[in-house]
Amino acid sequence: MSNLTLHTLQQRAIELLKQLISTPSFSKEEDKTAEILKTFLEKHGVPVKSVQHNVYARNAHFDDSKPTILLNSHHDTVKPNKNYTLDPFTPTEKDGKLYGLGSNDAGGPLVALIATFLYFNQEPDLKYNLVLAASAEEEISGKGGIELVLPHIGNIDCAIVGEPTQMQMAVAERGLMVLDCIAHGRAGHAARNEGENSIYKAIKDIEWFQSYQFPKVSDLLGPVKMSVTVIETDNKAHNVVPAQTKFVVDTRVNELYTFEEVLETIHKSVQCEVLPRSTRLRSTSIALDHPLVKSGIELGRTYYGSPTTSDKALMPFQALKMGPGDSARSHTADEYIYINEITEGIELYVQLLKKIL
Repeated sequence: MSNLTLHTLQQRAIELLKQLISTPSFSKEEDKTAEILKTFLEKHGVPVKSVQHNVYARNAHFDDSKPTILLNSHHDTVKPNKNYTLDPFTPTEKDGKLYGLGSNDAGGPLVALIATFLYFNQEPDLKYNLVLAASAEEEISGKGGIELVLPHIGNIDCAIVGEPTQMQMAVAERGLMVLDCIAHGRAGHAARNEGENSIYKAIKDIEWFQSYQFPKVSDLLGPVKMSVTVIETDNKAHNVVPAQTKFVVDTRVNELYTFEEVLETIHKSVQCEVLPRSTRLRSTSIALDHPLVKSGIELGRTYYGSPTTSDKALMPFQALKMGPGDSARSHTADEYIYINEITEGIELYVQLLKKIL
């Protein structure tokens, strides 16, 4: 247990969050917040390592013979949208709320996990090691984030990923696969009814994407969802039958399918060329009888399937997504988190881990 009281750690977490809000940390530009995090941890006696803009640390009595729990959240933010009425980089307290860019996503969860790590850091007889990782590039699913730092950390058995979930447990998460589709035809003059219109071919395939239902429906995440979101041709002239029509399909996959299974069905069902941009952001789940989940259930936490993706998708081990704040506030103008969400979040993280450690 830390020689600092839980109350002191809670207050220091809030002050750290204010520092982070005050410091721009857009994806790929997190160098200054990385330094703030390193300085904060070092002041608390924690040896810190970093890989690019990722900061990580092991608990004081780390033992290679023990299993390891990763505590992870990110310190990058999106850029503020144009509807802000407050300065996004000025932490502002009002009516129990702390306003500022990244306060909710994911500054609150990040500082809560840091406080939790410090609470247990000096404990000599933990059943699990703890590793803290404040990662970069989460908002853009960049390869310079958690994917880069994991090989440096070593073996991880499971993780808590700090995202705003109102401290409920996201035990499953949809995978995201963006598909670039190309329908091929043959150019010709529209007036003479020449060529082979690629738009008509695309329409047939788009109708399939709209109507097809994958048979396996998840209790947590529902069905696989496919949405056509962009369509275009290379034509500049109104009187040319287009030889090529491109469209984009946003595909959200539940935990019952792999991307490969989904792609196999698509390829068998449409005529167009289908190219996935990436298969990195896979659907994930953690077993309901996993010690982290069982501990949360004992604390009265509910569990659900999350429609949004996070760094959890890039982890080759079971991970629980859970943190203070509300996902509905993420990326909104005048983003905020309630102060008591942070303090209560730290208490819940500590209680959850006490049952395991």
